Amino acid sequence: MSWSGFKKAVNRATTSVAQNLGAMEKTVDREYEEEERRYKVLETKVEKLHKEAKGYLDSVRAMTLAQTRIADTVDRFYEGVNGGMGYGALKYRETISKMDEEARTLLDSNYRAAVLDPLGRFVGVFPEVNEAVKRRQKKLLDYDRLRSGVRKLIEKPSDDASKLPRAEAEANQAREVYERLNGQLMEELPKLVDLRVPYLDPCFEALVKSQLAFSQDAHERLSALQQHMGQGQNVEGAVEGVLQQMRDLSICGGAV
Repeated sequence: MSWSGFKKAVNRATTSVAQNLGAMEKTVDREYEEEERRYKVLETKVEKLHKEAKGYLDSVRAMTLAQTRIADTVDRFYEGVNGGMGYGALKYRETISKMDEEARTLLDSNYRAAVLDPLGRFVGVFPEVNEAVKRRQKKLLDYDRLRSGVRKLIEKPSDDASKLPRAEAEANQAREVYERLNGQLMEELPKLVDLRVPYLDPCFEALVKSQLAFSQDAHERLSALQQHMGQGQNVEGAVEGVLQQMRDLSICGGAV
């Protein structure tokens, strides 16, 4: 930071402290504050949406990976069993493997292109807007400080008659800079907030369609496996019957 930049930073910090202590008048613009508040709400919501959208894709990937591991384990469990559920376990592993592959290719790429990447670009707009908000605040502090200096010179005139006109000129210049930045933000912050709807509409539609396509594909593939499964027998009853046969084995000794 240059010496000039350092002095400005110190002056602004001093001005901010003085205003907080009530020792210096502070410009209050309720209309601008409301627009900045609406923008900050938008920023928070979009960043959260981007994070949750990424979390959804990560969760789907984790789920398909877990399914793949279960399918591999089940298939190995039925090793040596020909036909019946043994064949069903094989087909289940093949089906789950295909679903996992497509989740890593089609779903991942399409979802990123239509949902994640657009949301990421939206989030990428905020740093520039925040810089504009910071510049406005800095220029407002400069203006308030110079305006306060003019007031002091009016209340307690200096022996140097040129000081007041010079201070007034500096204050007017600072006001013009501040008002230009303030006017730009007052005009464009509401537009940015309103643009959220047409921007997010296609992303939301793509999100729903991708979830629908994934769920429908999973339903169709898994439904096709029903022909290799049992006839819908009662799980609790079937398990209990086999468990009793295990208890009857002498090597179990009633430990099952």
